[in-house]
Amino acid sequence: MTTNQHIKSAEFSRRRKRLMQMMGKAAVAILPAAPTRTRNRDAEYAYRQDSDFHYLTGFNEPESVLVLIPKRKHGEVILFCRERDPVMETWHGRRAGLEGAMEHYGADDAFPITDIDDILPGLLESSERVYYAMGSDTLFDQRVTGWVNRLKEQSRAGVHTPKEFVALDHLLHDMRLYKSRAEIGAMRKAAKVSAQAHIRAMQTCQPGKMEFEIEAEFQHHFKQHDFENAYTPIVGGGENGCILHYTENNAELLDGDLLLIDAGAENELYAADITRTFPVNGRFNPEQKALYQLVLDAQLAAIEKIKPGNHWNEPHKAAVRVLTKGLIKLGLLKGKLPALIKEQAYRVFYMHRTGHWLGLDVHDVGDYKVGDAWRQLEPGMVLTVEPGLYIAPGSKVGGRVVAKKWQGIGIRIEDDVLVTKDGYEVLSKDAPKTVVEIETLMAKATS
Repeated sequence: MTTNQHIKSAEFSRRRKRLMQMMGKAAVAILPAAPTRTRNRDAEYAYRQDSDFHYLTGFNEPESVLVLIPKRKHGEVILFCRERDPVMETWHGRRAGLEGAMEHYGADDAFPITDIDDILPGLLESSERVYYAMGSDTLFDQRVTGWVNRLKEQSRAGVHTPKEFVALDHLLHDMRLYKSRAEIGAMRKAAKVSAQAHIRAMQTCQPGKMEFEIEAEFQHHFKQHDFENAYTPIVGGGENGCILHYTENNAELLDGDLLLIDAGAENELYAADITRTFPVNGRFNPEQKALYQLVLDAQLAAIEKIKPGNHWNEPHKAAVRVLTKGLIKLGLLKGKLPALIKEQAYRVFYMHRTGHWLGLDVHDVGDYKVGDAWRQLEPGMVLTVEPGLYIAPGSKVGGRVVAKKWQGIGIRIEDDVLVTKDGYEVLSKDAPKTVVEIETLMAKATS
């Protein structure tokens, strides 16, 4: 592990200890690493570790399995991994090996992954409960049930068999919802670099360029910081911005259109998720400006609802109210505000929620409800706030097509927000988002 990382080995150790405390005695947890994925023929996709596995180990190799056994006399943390192999390392890169797993990654014991079928069933013998995320990896599910069934076959010989399987996700994902100081540091850096890339996109954008040319600015800037994309970027000009998950990114950018970019970097596997929308030619026209300001007002109202004690749905309710009121004022919706909100009339133009949890996964883990009630916000949680309006060509309200001047406008503004002890911190604050900020920045770039 490199020394410039935010997440140190001591933090991974603390996470494992906390999880084992919740598991209790006579329990065992099993977590497999992410498998490699074939892209085509014998070429593989760039390897990305499973988020849960990374959260507990920081270990970035495939063909690995973490086993946690609280109170085991010979060591609680066991890592099955690949052995050192000079020939394979010449072809495919360095491995930590068994010694490295113990020296650098906190394993008490390390065994060759090739021996797991012989060793793991014996480790399960003393347990009453097996904590495991069933359903994430069908092939590994079969191996786990196979190990337990092998013990059952030996029950007449006095071999003990675990009595129950428990969903590991329930404990682990609640832990992941609350970010530590180090995690917040990693996310703050990811957001800062992502914001710089959004600025770069605004500075280089002009009519006649292609969407993929703007996307390349993000790739270049992220790689300069040794970061990866946290997800496939959305770079949609004009009506392409009305497609929520548009990823073709291959159209020409036209004078008079808006450009919607949803792109964020991944730092130490922690994601940033930022969306900005701006005019290709650097100046909003009246209709674009009116809708943009409405979305921005909705986002600011939603962000103001982020503080400890408020529940998850309050930012969304605030955004919906501002958007619906504004759509009435602009003549895009007709009726009384309470009735339109109740019947969700706004969903013609705003069809998604206002945010999601953010962390090791861009749509991070964690329950949005506890029982039947929306979850309360607490310090350390990180969420996105991303209202939008999308008026695709041919959009209709009440059977009538909306006025031509509104059609083909897609706008989303998204920021990453940390819940603090007395309010919030916008981690992505460096990315310009007011009309004046955007137009001023783009005017300077072309002068």
